[in-house]
Amino acid sequence: MTTITIDPAYGWVILAAASTFFLNSYHSINTGNYRKIAKCPYPAAYAPAERTDEDAHRFNCAQRAHANFIENQPSAVAALLLAGLQFPISSALMGAGWTVSRYMYMVGYSQGGEGGKGGIYFWVFQAGLAALATYNGVAMILGW
Repeated sequence: MTTITIDPAYGWVILAAASTFFLNSYHSINTGNYRKIAKCPYPAAYAPAERTDEDAHRFNCAQRAHANFIENQPSAVAALLLAGLQFPISSALMGAGWTVSRYMYMVGYSQGGEGGKGGIYFWVFQAGLAALATYNGVAMILGW
């Protein structure tokens, strides 16, 4: 049987995970602001396809950036929490990098789509966290 002792540095992992909750709230505010500018009332998730104006396009981009965040956040946070069990500082740094990259993606993509490329590095952090989490599982099974 494996005993897991949690390093006090795991607190950094928890803070990195918690930062994603605040970013999710900021995504909601960001999308709401673009919704207001586009005058796109609820319950419509996106501006209608026949709207081709810039405000509608930016609202749709903000909404899609938020949806993309929500699609990736659970996997990233789970990988962060699992990877942090053995590698708390490295994982916390990658988690912080993920959050910063997601913020950059939100800001850029909300401005029309192309600007989000600067935040695309979140994939590097997310893959790194998944690799560390996988390593932890293999190491436990093989007794490393």
